[in-house]
Amino acid sequence: MSKDIVQIFDTTLRDGEQVPGCKLDREQKLVIAERLDTMGVNVIEAGFPVSSPGDFKSVEAIAKLVKNATVCGLTRAVKKDIEVAAEALKHAKTPRIHTGIGTSDSHIKFKFNSNRDAIIERAVDAVKYAKTFVEDIEFYAEDAGRTDNEFLARVCEAVIKAGATVLNIPDTTGYCLPDEYGAKIKYLRENVKGIEKAILSCHCHNDLGLATANSIAGVVNGARQIECTINGIGERAGNTSLEEVVMILRQHPNLNLDTSINSKLLYDTSLMVSSKMGMLVQPNKAIVGANAFAHSSGIHQDGVIKNRETYEIIDPADVGVTESSIILTARSGRAALAYRAKIVGYELTKVQLDEVYEEFLKYADTRKEVKDDDIHQIIETSHIDLQSIS
Repeated sequence: MSKDIVQIFDTTLRDGEQVPGCKLDREQKLVIAERLDTMGVNVIEAGFPVSSPGDFKSVEAIAKLVKNATVCGLTRAVKKDIEVAAEALKHAKTPRIHTGIGTSDSHIKFKFNSNRDAIIERAVDAVKYAKTFVEDIEFYAEDAGRTDNEFLARVCEAVIKAGATVLNIPDTTGYCLPDEYGAKIKYLRENVKGIEKAILSCHCHNDLGLATANSIAGVVNGARQIECTINGIGERAGNTSLEEVVMILRQHPNLNLDTSINSKLLYDTSLMVSSKMGMLVQPNKAIVGANAFAHSSGIHQDGVIKNRETYEIIDPADVGVTESSIILTARSGRAALAYRAKIVGYELTKVQLDEVYEEFLKYADTRKEVKDDDIHQIIETSHIDLQSIS
């Protein structure tokens, strides 16, 4: 059975760049956009064109550069925003305008001082106007996570009639639990007339650490686009992590879902974005963190040395990591010491290993990590017959 393809909508250059201190210049954006296109991203949200002249020019330049992906520009439900976005996207091979408005009672009352009927009218007008410029229109219902499902369905039905091709259902504040978010997507699939004419999209924030889980719940319940960023960067606690959703779908074939992403470029792309944005990736970050394939516990090291799959569900090569790391610490066992000693040129017998291991533990207790150079010193200090080591 062929797998359903989940579209990957990358918003590193828009939502990701909203992180304080992570401003990119145009050339940096172009380098990242080209990599995203090469990697197989389906939609690149290039920016918010009306927000500044610099953002307009960046979106325009990305639209000219990208060869395969759809290039998207964000707008509010405001005619001027839509006009500027259309102008910035006019050179794109496949342009998309992403427009929308807040739909939760909180947004309607406090942000817009409005009412539900007026919000639907504004949403419809925005989609209709955007449709006069491009065919592909994505509508976002901001704060959909806290929007009443019945009203959200009314909004979705109205904008589909107006011409929306994608419905973005954002958990803007990262509030939803996975079962709640999944149920919301399921409700829309079952209760919105004309839903077959549009793609449901997940845009989840990570305020409670649930962005990835919510996005997966969304696609399991029928969404077919995930909006995400490299390294999970984004507003506040960040967005859904691209590398995480890609590998979750790939590692769970029973879901019968996949993406078009070349996963072998994930690690290198993570490093690229981290470097250009000046935002370090936490070492324990899933998939691309420095410790994602590192093992320091003796029990884990022994298992991995015997069979990698004992403690690794992903082959490091599948995400562009050269190999697993066996990190020597005071918690490491004999198997790990023998493994690393062999790499630096010592084939230890069992008797020799027992002698060296005692010295190794004394040394390791005084350090966070034992390096390759330290192994030479430990073996020399052990006073074993080096000539007998083949």
